[in-house]
Amino acid sequence: MSPRYAIYYAPAPDTALWRKASAWLGRDAYAGQDLTRPALAELDGLDLHALTADPRGYGFHATLKAPFELTAGVAETELLDFAARFAAARAPFEVAIAPAALGRFLAFREQQPSAELEALHSACVRDFDRFRAPLSDFDLARRRKAQLTSEQDARLIAWGYPYVFEDFRFHMTLTGQIRDEELRERVLAALSSHFAEEAGPHRFDGVAVFKQANREAPFAVLQRFGFETVLASA
Repeated sequence: MSPRYAIYYAPAPDTALWRKASAWLGRDAYAGQDLTRPALAELDGLDLHALTADPRGYGFHATLKAPFELTAGVAETELLDFAARFAAARAPFEVAIAPAALGRFLAFREQQPSAELEALHSACVRDFDRFRAPLSDFDLARRRKAQLTSEQDARLIAWGYPYVFEDFRFHMTLTGQIRDEELRERVLAALSSHFAEEAGPHRFDGVAVFKQANREAPFAVLQRFGFETVLASA
């Protein structure tokens, strides 16, 4: 299969949130290196490598435009050039985030709904769609295993991913599924303590193009583009 690309939000590599979250997952998607996970006494005895296996393969991120193969005739450089222009036209903004549950997963989530995040997501879904090849029958069948609603199925076909626009839920995943509610609460408490200094107002100041060389490979940051527009003060 061809490489896949994705438009993700990822903190800059020199930020405390990136370093700490990547260490928790056990991998730095900028450097392409495995990391030593911190030992959390509250989670002693748990298989943290297994607990973080799924998000580790994607790298610490929030999905803005879900993974896609490039449409015929489009080069990687064209995608990167467009991403640079897309980011340059945007201004940084702040949103308070903290570890929280999202169904059976744990992730950094908004503490309050953010119109800025909603707008960034919508723009990424729409504007980068020109680069996306139609989903293969394999990918359609894989996504439809989730028993989508008719509206979600229509979005899957139209945009390559079912959970967009009104179904968008900002999240930067920290764990795989934790089915046991008591265990999930235990892990959440440990992560809330571990990331206490990183919780709160977070500056969203760029987007990143991630690349997956093949379906067995992990995703890696191809390039990050900072927001360059300066908002005029009132």
